[in-house]
Amino acid sequence: MRHNIAFARLPDIEPAEIESHMSDPRVAEHMPLLTFEWDAAAVANFVTQKEKCWERDGLGHWAILSDGRYVGWGGFQKEGDEWDFGLVLRPDAFGLGTSISKKALEFAKADERIPFVTFLLPPSRKNLGALKRIGAHCIGEIEYDGAKFLKFRLETDQ
Repeated sequence: MRHNIAFARLPDIEPAEIESHMSDPRVAEHMPLLTFEWDAAAVANFVTQKEKCWERDGLGHWAILSDGRYVGWGGFQKEGDEWDFGLVLRPDAFGLGTSISKKALEFAKADERIPFVTFLLPPSRKNLGALKRIGAHCIGEIEYDGAKFLKFRLETDQ
């Protein structure tokens, strides 16, 4: 089944949708930085912080819609001189990751500000074949906010 994937802004999503999504323990399984309870205040802070990235960098994380329904958030966030791609889906949308990532990476390849994209994945993620298939390569292990991650890089200007 083909899904109509669209990107919107996080303030366009009902806060309760984001709270429910981020409170699901299946989402937290591979998010070592998720060490707090999500409530209305956490959602408001999250959306505010993500909107500040848009104001500062002209790009940031989107709300992701499939057939008009919120299925998660993700996109590009500037970390130093690098654009990091992140994707956090609702468990009922885990199967959409490839098509969402493809659409987002097409955006990155068309944007001259983004010569490459990085991905940070926790070592608990064992299925990394999709990254290799798109041409990303592991550049090592890093520590970010006290947690270890595997860092991958994908050239977008090729």
